[in-house]
Amino acid sequence: MSENPWVRRYFPAPDAPGRLVCLPHAGGSAVFFRPMARTLAPAIDVLAVQYPGRQDRRAEPFALSMGELADAVTEQLRPWLDRPTTLFGHSMGATLAFEVARRLEGSEQPVHCLLASGRRAPSCVRREQLHLGDDAGLIAELKRLSGTDTTIFDDDEVLRMILPAVRMDYRIAETYRYAPGPPISCPIVVLTGDDDPHVTLAEAEAWADHTKSEMDLRVFTGGHFFLVRHADAVMAVIAERVTGLSTRPLAIRNPPERWR
Repeated sequence: MSENPWVRRYFPAPDAPGRLVCLPHAGGSAVFFRPMARTLAPAIDVLAVQYPGRQDRRAEPFALSMGELADAVTEQLRPWLDRPTTLFGHSMGATLAFEVARRLEGSEQPVHCLLASGRRAPSCVRREQLHLGDDAGLIAELKRLSGTDTTIFDDDEVLRMILPAVRMDYRIAETYRYAPGPPISCPIVVLTGDDDPHVTLAEAEAWADHTKSEMDLRVFTGGHFFLVRHADAVMAVIAERVTGLSTRPLAIRNPPERWR
């Protein structure tokens, strides 16, 4: 594992030709991507970003805005951009990945590809204020999206530990407003669930407005966390984009480890 508190490298693949950087959803953490890192190594070197204010970084102050978080992540990733780098973000992480890609645009280390999962295009605004509500509202939302291990809801102490990070991440996502600017140069691959309450098909298609290159839309059955059910297919898309491998599903190693 990397000694950098921002970057987790669970299964180093130093000889891999391409690198994948994973950016978690609101309330999520780097460990969500550990099964992906294990499956894709050694063909792909996978890094997962750990935001401040959660788990082993719980004592650190939260980022207060998408811009602040994107600035910090961009700087932390610069030493890792020594090979073609693809960004993968889910939900809030997809918007963050886009903002990081914008910051690297025109540099000597631009992003190779952006994989945006479970998130509407940056220019599509919804007036959401869940972060201003009570804890019961946040918990109900987590249950509705089915992206959190259900055993957590039975442990009040654990809930009290994670809810501040969930609330702050929702604040970052809900107060984000796209600042118009040139499209990014790299391709964008959009992955979405056909029953995701947070992303309509039109909002997913609108990612095409944010790239000078191609936009490839992949629709899966399921809701906001469709990628858990379709882990094989999602990782096949990743492998295709990062390494040029076939889109045939990859065999998942040690299936009991879930994306949770």
